Amino acid sequence: MPDERTPTQRTSVELFAGGGGLAMAVHGAGFRPLLLNEYVKHACDTLEANGAKPRGEEELVPEPGDPWPLVRGDVRDLKMGYLHGKVDLLAGGPPCQPFSLGGVAKGDEDKRNMFPEMFRAIREIQPKAVICENVRGLLRPTFRPYFDYILRELEFPFEERDPEAAWFQHDAILKGKNLCAKTQPHERYRVYKFDVNAADYGVPQIRHRVIIVAFRSDLDIDEAILRDAIKKTHSEKALLHSLHSGEYWDRHPAVPKHVRDHVMRGLQSGFPLPVGEVGLKPWRTLRDALAGLDGEPGPLPPVRWDRLDRIQYDDMPMDHVGWPDARIYPGHTPNVLDRPAKTVKAGVHGVPGGESVMLTDSRIVGAKAPSGQRYRHRYMTVRETARVMTFPDDWKLSGPRGEKMRQLGNAVPVLLGEVFAKAVAKVLDDVERRS
Repeated sequence: MPDERTPTQRTSVELFAGGGGLAMAVHGAGFRPLLLNEYVKHACDTLEANGAKPRGEEELVPEPGDPWPLVRGDVRDLKMGYLHGKVDLLAGGPPCQPFSLGGVAKGDEDKRNMFPEMFRAIREIQPKAVICENVRGLLRPTFRPYFDYILRELEFPFEERDPEAAWFQHDAILKGKNLCAKTQPHERYRVYKFDVNAADYGVPQIRHRVIIVAFRSDLDIDEAILRDAIKKTHSEKALLHSLHSGEYWDRHPAVPKHVRDHVMRGLQSGFPLPVGEVGLKPWRTLRDALAGLDGEPGPLPPVRWDRLDRIQYDDMPMDHVGWPDARIYPGHTPNVLDRPAKTVKAGVHGVPGGESVMLTDSRIVGAKAPSGQRYRHRYMTVRETARVMTFPDDWKLSGPRGEKMRQLGNAVPVLLGEVFAKAVAKVLDDVERRS
């Protein structure tokens, strides 16, 4: 059997660690990192700024309480065999660049696709469980056949692909493999995929993602525990109900009446009061996140309009820096405070369009506005964006503003990652209780 350790504290390995969102989530769920890997310099600097330490060339397994070991560089050069049998959870969001329909049909895959490195890691360390997070675009019809192939590769990671074979040729082999029972249970994985919206789990952001969870087949897992643990906890209907009932505004008593009236006029009229879904909490809004509700460390101070000048002031939290020249135009629409934020994106230069602009409660004369006044807008600060990603305020981000925003846009929201990491822990706990 591949497990060589006595269960004490759960352990993890993370590839493509980025700015640390999933690493924080996995650690928060009780897993002790044995290894982190990341390629991008500024993301590595962020991990080190928050306590990770370079592992060096020696393949040491850290003891409980040791810093997280970080290996900088290309995952394709990383050897992980020294961790065989020591890892409960392998986690990561492999870069999976878009494939054109023609390219996929011909088997001309983008060399930046890093899923094969996840499969290699599984072969080398044989973890009990795997979590992969990626964009929802994997589910689009033109890409779906290739995505199904990825799932089959995860089910049979030890059935290595011939370097000369096209993906669909290897897929045919895997389909045949699925019909036979000769594969050893510890070399096969039970695979589950989930199409999720982070807002349904308390993240103050509309963020659609695909999360893949897999368990080694020699483990007698209870699938019902997994599915129960990842049930959504928040809903849009509950938010609408709280707005109409006034419960939402009770949470934000300082919001001016003109703002409340403006928000309520924008909601659909002529319908009965929405009924909240039983047992589900309201979606968290951008206003909730900035106010520091639900466990956040208090409200962020407002950014003064005369401070949109790129300067980090001593009386402001780190990375809560005003930025000039925010614009609104068709296709470049802003976030509104009383809804979850739009998806935080990395952008070509780390700062995408309307996804990082927000409307405020402040009004100014506007000639084209029906009331003669319009609501002012500005760029969100890095710290505000980090709150939307449910990063703690004391998490240090390295690099210039664009690189910090890129790290956040590429990250897994910490709260969403914790839901799935805790679900994996519950499943593994149940396996150990019954073994």
